[in-house]
Amino acid sequence: MKGFGVHTSMWTMHWDRDGAERTIPATAAYGMDFVEIALLDTSIVDAAHTRALLEKHELRAVCSLGLPEGSWPSVAPEAAVAHLKDVFETAAAMGAEAVSGVTYGGIGQRSGVPPTEEEYDNVARALQQAAAYAKRLGLAFGIEPVNRYENHLINTAWQARDMIEKVGSDNIFIHLDTYHMNIEEKGVANGILDARDHLRYIHLSESDRGTPGEGCCDWNEVFGTLSAIGFEGGMAMESFINMPPQIAYGLAVWRPVADSFEDVMDRGLPFLRNKARQYRLA
Repeated sequence: MKGFGVHTSMWTMHWDRDGAERTIPATAAYGMDFVEIALLDTSIVDAAHTRALLEKHELRAVCSLGLPEGSWPSVAPEAAVAHLKDVFETAAAMGAEAVSGVTYGGIGQRSGVPPTEEEYDNVARALQQAAAYAKRLGLAFGIEPVNRYENHLINTAWQARDMIEKVGSDNIFIHLDTYHMNIEEKGVANGILDARDHLRYIHLSESDRGTPGEGCCDWNEVFGTLSAIGFEGGMAMESFINMPPQIAYGLAVWRPVADSFEDVMDRGLPFLRNKARQYRLA
């Protein structure tokens, strides 16, 4: 996972043949190195079709998701492992390099009280089994800390680091997100430093989930710290333009964050690429 990518939410969250045919050529046209595919429903995916499109357009792929209720590892570790195995098989069939996201829980999962050791033990057990299966398929496996309003289990880089060290699998990595870090970390730089030994992927997302460079994120701090630690992983621009209602509910997206995907891609992408060049990350 290297270079610049973009999340499929720019065009679709529905990864059927039509979604793939709309998204992959558009991603390639913007000169991206990879696409991050929202793999929320494997039943609609034509893996061979996606693989062929990726190969045709010379794009690499990463898959991401949040687990559905009923498969949350903290309360149903066996169901979580089964769900992740299905996702891994689909991702591998598509030719993806990794699966990441809220793989330790669900988007919108909150118990109403602080996490318990039992919850964390269940998560660690599920992630350990899932990581072993992913490794057999040649996949890296990521966990993305998200803000406290979306999940109560892992909100910060140090919590993700502690979970990875608890699991002990060598193919698990940390996937940071500047939107969530802007809420949860005591400075984005501290979060990146806490994650540095396991950090292989980062979402570049503005403070309002809109166009990068037009919000409150301190991008000099982000790219300066990534450069300082010698970051060589994937950088994926993420902005939620095309959201189905159930996903918008989990993410608490109640208004448009940009007028169109062109606004984000044509203004935000050049901004991020310039920052990456400024800090010698591209």
